[in-house]
Order: sequence, then C-alpha cells, then structure tokens
Amino acid sequence: LGCLECCIKCLGGIPYPSLVATILLYAGVALFCGCGHEALTGTVTILQDYFEVVRSPVDSLDVFTMIDIIKYVIYGIASAFFVYGILLMVEGFFTSGAIKDLYGDFKITTCGRCVSAWFIMLTYIFMLAWLGVTAFTSIPVFIYFNIWNICQNITVLEGPTLCLDPRQYGIVPIAEARTMCTGSEKFYRMCESNELDMTFHLFICALAGAGAAVIAMIHYLMVLSANWAYVKDACRMQKYEDIKSKEEQELHDIHSTRSKERLNAYT
Repeated sequence: LGCLECCIKCLGGIPYPSLVATILLYAGVALFCGCGHEALTGTVTILQDYFEVVRSPVDSLDVFTMIDIIKYVIYGIASAFFVYGILLMVEGFFTSGAIKDLYGDFKITTCGRCVSAWFIMLTYIFMLAWLGVTAFTSIPVFIYFNIWNICQNITVLEGPTLCLDPRQYGIVPIAEARTMCTGSEKFYRMCESNELDMTFHLFICALAGAGAAVIAMIHYLMVLSANWAYVKDACRMQKYEDIKSKEEQELHDIHSTRSKERLNAYT
C-alpha cells in the first residue's frame, strides 16, 4: 500500500502538458533532421547522376557546399533542441512542484520567476524560427512536387516538351546549361528511379516534422504562460498569507501585553 501511494504521488507530480510537448518536440525534430538529412543526400545524387552537376574543384560556395552547410545546421538543431527539451521538462517539474508545495519546504523565488519568463521569451523566438524553417522546407517540396507531377503525367505530355533547368532555382551558375527535357533518356531514367520518389517523400516528412516542432513550441508557450500565471498568483497568495500571519502575530503580542498590564495593575 505504501509503494502504491508513493507511485501515485510520483505520477501526480509529473507535468503532463510539458511531457506531451516534449514528446511532440522530439518527434518533430527527429523527423525533420533525419528525413531532411537523407533528402539532401538524395538531392546530391539526383544532381550528380541526372543533371550532371559536378562539385566545384576550388573552395567556392556551390550547391554542394550549401547542402553540406545545411547538414551541419541540422546536426546543431538536433543537439540543441534535445537539450532544450530536457530544460523545459525540468522547468515544468520545478514549476509544478512550486505550485503544489507552495507552503512546504520549496518556496517560489524571484529567480525562479525570472527563469520562467526567460523560457517564455526563448520559446517564442524558437517558435518564430521554426516557422521560418517550415517555410524554407516547403520550397524543395514545391520543386520536387512539380518534377514528380511531370513524371506521373509523362504519358499525357507526349506532344509538348517540358524542360527542367536548375538555373531557374539558382542551383547552378547561369553560364552552365544543365537542362533536361521530357523526351530525353535521362529524364525517363530519373522518373523511373527510386531517388526521385524517395527524396520527394522525405522532404514531405521533413516538412511535417517542422510543422510538428511549431505545434510543440506553441504548446510549450501555452504551458509556460499558464505556469507563469499560476506562479504569479501563488506568489501573491504567499505574500498575503505572510502579511496575514504577521498581523495576527502582532495582534497576539498586543493582546498578551495588555493582559500582562491588567494583571500587574490588579496585583
């Protein structure tokens, strides 16, 4: 019975809203980073095998260098938000403990309130950043959707000839012509390959992961704002109780002093 009560008490102390937001954040970040990394690798394969884009021999900022930079950014995002999720979860535990044990050993401090306000501001900034990441991820999804749609309707487009030019997207310099048209053998091989279909769907999963991260940040904002309001009200209640206790003690001291004076006067 004692072990059961202890387990129930431990389960009651878990901040479930923060736990749900943390799970959603980890799932979204993992989906975005994993699928985004593999989609970029597939993009490199498509550019090299079908568009015949080669890596620049000199140390210049070409499309392959940009893809490598984005991969390193993905590594940083995965590491940073893994730590940030743990910090928000710990903050949820402490805030819940502060509210539930307001009159116990753990007291709410000014530093704790400042930390909560700092997390709210930081989470809001991260939410805006993930909105930008989501918008940025939608660009390759749109590009691959157009290519994939042309491949799916290639039998209908026997009359007109459509061409794909990576120069339109700034992938290759203007001077380099890497155009591939629907009637060419390379185009048919690209449409029949697994790289195009897999890369397109990986980018869709990465976009879904970024959207899940945005939802997690919004969920965190709601949780942190609610905790901040609860802590603020609890602090006011704590000050009120302290003032009330002090006034009662003063009244008790005055009453004791008058009683002693009356007793002395009687004697």
